[in-house]
Amino acid sequence: MSADPTDPFFIGWAKKLPKGLARFLPAAAVALVLLFGSAGFLIGATQNDPGDGDFRWDWGRQTLTGVITNAPYPVLTVLESELFPAGTPLLLSGWGKNGVQDRSGPLAGQVVQASGIALTRGDLIMLQLAGGTNGLQAAEGEGQAPEPVSLGQWRLAGEICDGKCYAGAMRPGSGLAHKACANLCLIGGVPPVFVSTGAVEGQSFFLLAGPDGGPITEALLDNVATLVQIDGEVERRGDLLVFKIDPATLEVL
Repeated sequence: MSADPTDPFFIGWAKKLPKGLARFLPAAAVALVLLFGSAGFLIGATQNDPGDGDFRWDWGRQTLTGVITNAPYPVLTVLESELFPAGTPLLLSGWGKNGVQDRSGPLAGQVVQASGIALTRGDLIMLQLAGGTNGLQAAEGEGQAPEPVSLGQWRLAGEICDGKCYAGAMRPGSGLAHKACANLCLIGGVPPVFVSTGAVEGQSFFLLAGPDGGPITEALLDNVATLVQIDGEVERRGDLLVFKIDPATLEVL
C-alpha cells in the first residue's frame, strides 16, 4: 500500500511545516496546555482546605502575663494583654519541633511572663516562645488557672494532630501528607490536639490528654493524621476543652 503524496509529513530539518501540520500542531499544543491545566486545577480543588492558620507576624512579638499549667501540656491562661482578653488559653511550644515542658515545669501554677510569636487557626491559639528566660520567666502578680469542670463522657470522631502545625506552622497541618511531620512534633513535646468532626459546646478542637490527665502515649502515633473514633472525658478549663481519651477505645474509621 503506497502513501498518499498529498498527506502532510513532518521532516525535522525542513524549514517549513506542511500546511496541514502547521495548523494542527499549534492547536494540539493549546489543547494539551488546557487539558493539563484543567487537570491540575481539578486535583487541587479536591484537596482539603488548608485553613486560615498562620504565624501572626503582623501582630509582632507578644509579651503576655498569665498563669501557666503544665498538665497535660503547657498552657498559658492570659491575665493581662492588649491583644487577648483575660482568660484566653494559649498552648505553648518552642522553636521548631520542640515543646517547652523543661521550662514550664518549674513554673507550673505560677504567674509568668511569656514572650513569643502567636499562631492562630480559628479558636486555636499557640504561642511559640522565644528562647530561655526571654521567652518564659516568673513574674509578679496574682492569679490562678481555671478549675476543670467535667462535661461527661463523649465518643468523638476526628483527627489527632500536633497543635503547632495545625495552628498554622504547616499548611494544611492535617491529613496523611502531614503524618510524619506531626509525629516528630509530638515526640518533641508539642501539644497534641484532637480536631473533631462535631462540636462540643461550640468548639471542634480539644487539647489531648491521657485518661489520667497526663500526656498521651507514643502508642497513639500510629493513628495520627487518620480519621478515628475514640471515647473519653471532656473537661472544660475556662475557654479550653481537654479531651482525656481512653486509647483502648480507639477505632480507625
